[in-house]
Amino acid sequence: MNGYLQKIAQGQAINYEAFLRQLPEAFRRRHREIFSPEKVGANRWLITVLDEPAFAELCQQAPAPVSRVDAARKGDSHRHGTDVSFLLVYHQAMSGQRPDSVVIAGNSTDIGFTPANQVLVVENERNFYHYRQMLGFGSECLGEALDVANCDVVLGGGNRINRAEVLGWLKSYDRVLCAFDYDVGGLQMYASMCSVLRLKACFLQPSDWQPWLARFRKTPDTTERFTKALTLAEDLGFTTLAQAFRTTGKFMEQEMILDE
Repeated sequence: MNGYLQKIAQGQAINYEAFLRQLPEAFRRRHREIFSPEKVGANRWLITVLDEPAFAELCQQAPAPVSRVDAARKGDSHRHGTDVSFLLVYHQAMSGQRPDSVVIAGNSTDIGFTPANQVLVVENERNFYHYRQMLGFGSECLGEALDVANCDVVLGGGNRINRAEVLGWLKSYDRVLCAFDYDVGGLQMYASMCSVLRLKACFLQPSDWQPWLARFRKTPDTTERFTKALTLAEDLGFTTLAQAFRTTGKFMEQEMILDE
């Protein structure tokens, strides 16, 4: 169940019929009110959440294996997160382009540097490699100077950043800046982080989207995903981003930030 719920939150396709068979009876009776499925392939459905509070309640109720070994015994180790998480980080004590690492094992964190007060989480590997340019983009968005002297840079790597142990480590920072794609997946990932980090999380975006509109080039896979992105942007208070979606009818991938 947790695997399905995570994929829905990330905007990934699932086997909807198999998912329904695992739903608790109370939610199965209401599934048409909670979810809107769209078939995109054989046994593959993209799911739009219609009732966010009900979805959140379902996520809280879903039983999870107690360990990855336990999950493997039950036939699917991927239903449980790994016991260890690795993060790549750029920080002020580094020289060169090879990032440092952080190892999080349960409640223990192996870290060989003193963290800054704030951190920039970059979703894409190419953008992460060009971390100085991303810090420059963050400076423009916030109207304040960001560099490795005052801001660490972490590779988000998709759902890795939303693991409970990783979010627990990120809570040690005063501010967590998020550089994600400007689409439904990026907004869903940010919303998930906000549920834990709350006001510490900050979604990086230009104060004026007009000069960036030409970089909105990714056509949404479905109308439902476009509508979901609009709804999420408005629910999060990102009215100018929602307007950029409406104006262009497209999404913007974060690689476009590097496109001079």
